[in-house]
Amino acid sequence: MSGPTRARLETSAGGVVFRRNAGVPEYLLILDAHGNWGFPKGHLTKRESGSQAARREIGEETGLTELRLLAPLGTIDWHFATEDVIVHKFCHFYLFECLAGEPVPEEVEGIVACAWYPLERAIEIITYDNAKEILIKANREVSRGVMGRSSETMR
Repeated sequence: MSGPTRARLETSAGGVVFRRNAGVPEYLLILDAHGNWGFPKGHLTKRESGSQAARREIGEETGLTELRLLAPLGTIDWHFATEDVIVHKFCHFYLFECLAGEPVPEEVEGIVACAWYPLERAIEIITYDNAKEILIKANREVSRGVMGRSSETMR
């Protein structure tokens, strides 16, 4: 059996969601069916911007819809292989503040668990280093008071 023979580029978008608990930021992490902790993310649909896709994916995977978009966080990329394709995936991340609600994992979307964590604990349990870097950047934005620069309120 030979390995993948074709290559494909994919683009996704995701959200780093935070809330304040007694003034301390907590970050939402999800656990997927493969045992990986990270952020809600998924493919863009036609005519969807990165921030719109991130908002939709957060809603689909966690049920959270009362969110405020605060800032773009950058892009991470990685490679993986299926039986016949090598995929180079790019994921654009955005920072969102959760205004209300508690996350509920959407099993149909492959989400096993959702939980809020303070920065230090979130960094410990996130599976991939490039996602940890996005979280650290998000925390810098939160610490700088990005809250006053909201670009849209999402409900």
